[in-house]
Amino acid sequence: MDRRRQNTLLIDPGARARVWCKRCGAELKDTVSRQRQLGAECDPEPRTGDGSRHDVDQDPIPGL
Repeated sequence: MDRRRQNTLLIDPGARARVWCKRCGAELKDTVSRQRQLGAECDPEPRTGDGSRHDVDQDPIPGL
């Protein structure tokens, strides 16, 4: 092996790794965004505060 290879540099060893959005490249700070690797604006799934989904009742399709 080559011993001249540079070791990995850490700016702050106690800090968490930086994560960027897969779509727009913005740095992610939110826990949910970091887990999904998508920012709130780029994430196609709805985000509600309590984790539940908001479904809307729809009229039946005529003829079915």
